[in-house]
Amino acid sequence: MATFSVDSVRARFPAISRHVHPPVFLDNAAGTQVPQSVVDAVADAMVNGSCNLGGKFSGSRRAMDIWDAAHQAGADIVGAPSARGVIIGQNMTALTLHISRSIGRLCQPGDEIVVTRMDHEGDVAPWLLMAQDRGLIVRWVPFDKISWQVSPDALRAVMGPRTRLVAINYASNLTGAINDVRALTQVAHQFGALVYVDAVQMAPHHLPDVTQLDCDFLVCSSYKFFGPHLGVLWGRESVLDRLEAYRCRCVSDDLPGKFEHGTSQTELMAGLAATADYLASLGDEAGYSGSRRERMLGGYKAFEPHETALTLRLIEGIMAIPGMTIHGITNPNRIAERVPTVSFTHDRISTHTFAQALADQEIFVWSGHNYAIEPVRHLGLDEDTGVVRLAIAHYNTAAEIDQVLAALSDIAK
Repeated sequence: MATFSVDSVRARFPAISRHVHPPVFLDNAAGTQVPQSVVDAVADAMVNGSCNLGGKFSGSRRAMDIWDAAHQAGADIVGAPSARGVIIGQNMTALTLHISRSIGRLCQPGDEIVVTRMDHEGDVAPWLLMAQDRGLIVRWVPFDKISWQVSPDALRAVMGPRTRLVAINYASNLTGAINDVRALTQVAHQFGALVYVDAVQMAPHHLPDVTQLDCDFLVCSSYKFFGPHLGVLWGRESVLDRLEAYRCRCVSDDLPGKFEHGTSQTELMAGLAATADYLASLGDEAGYSGSRRERMLGGYKAFEPHETALTLRLIEGIMAIPGMTIHGITNPNRIAERVPTVSFTHDRISTHTFAQALADQEIFVWSGHNYAIEPVRHLGLDEDTGVVRLAIAHYNTAAEIDQVLAALSDIAK
């Protein structure tokens, strides 16, 4: 069985290891901490690779090497066959807003697009704006309040001969539920629609595989999986080649550069490559070998049982507190169908009261809609107060979960 040492992992994260009593980071769905190796890579690139691309001098060549390494890292992370389809930008939302303009040019007035009631606003608003600009019809697909997922049948019910795009999420940033993206993609492709997948919440816990999913686009953010503040967008090359890019006139039409704006964030790209190496190192420590992608998969396989155990412990503890309601999958037999993001409300106490009381104890959580506006509305929750969201990462411990549960119990009393 793959080995995993949470103590070894925590020692590699300065935000944790440099404190005798570190904060309890359960805000991970919004952004994770970074290992020292990523910090070092960013700092080194700022010293040795802080040049523009395309020059004949050594500094520019070093920057180009960083650029190449970052795009290959992005390909390894999403399981892409080539780095040519990997576009790196500010974050998932910025990349989606950018590429949506190009995708919109493939559509004609009266064409249809599909968005879900389950997704983060970053994979909803760009498509609503695209529809507004291009005169498109928006179809909404709900998620089931029992399974917490978007079913293939529900998607099929809103599809039609003029559906051009389906935007779906891999895992919810509010409920934690995981969608069967491959099955949904198959439905969309039966109608000839492109499939755009938001994998932001999935990537920290399960490596996506665009080849296996057969989607046309997939996007994630490296700051959600222990890296710098960047977004990574993969697109099917045959689709990207025919898209009109919004770019400066002197920018080449080659992929992926035609979709990347201005001067590259070289230092953050160095951090992205270091993030992939960190994830692969978890596989090394667990005894896996092979390509970086294979070692990364080994690392995820090693820490998955740890995250699962913490999630079950957290869910069981919250459900034992009177007045609590968890919005998401709680059945232990279905734990593999969710990521370790757990959201709850209380029948008397505001979510913001919980968040403030926890913050006073250096326990980091989020309250509110968390940009999951559609899920909050679909569940009939107040849009301002939303939920209390606790999101586990592989560097969290059982002792931290017990500390949080004790604090929640005290607040509820």
